[in-house]
Amino acid sequence: MFLSEIILVLIMLFLVSIIGYILVVVKEKLYLSDNIIVLGKKSVTQDHIDETDMKFFSLSGVKLKSGDEIRVTLYNNDKVDGIVIGAKTKNRELLLVTHKDEVKSFELDKIKKIKVVSKYGCFFK
Repeated sequence: MFLSEIILVLIMLFLVSIIGYILVVVKEKLYLSDNIIVLGKKSVTQDHIDETDMKFFSLSGVKLKSGDEIRVTLYNNDKVDGIVIGAKTKNRELLLVTHKDEVKSFELDKIKKIKVVSKYGCFFK
């Protein structure tokens, strides 16, 4: 009897988490249709966003847009995870905000590999 109640509670929590995930993705889709991208990072200022002139671009055959979560591997084998802010075509740089709330800029010539961890506003890869 006690075990069945625990299983019922676990099933309910699982369903609530799935519904919450779906609602978050739908909210991102609505923001994306209005060309709004929400970055929950305090270090990103309007100046960072304004200095990027490309919000949707392709690097090494990988299509990226602002808000995508990526892993960048540099030629010195350093790996940096972060969220794309945009790209500067003038300086040939990619602007990322890391999980430590730091804004970093990477020259395209120093990037060895880019892996998309998650796309902004997508359910599955």
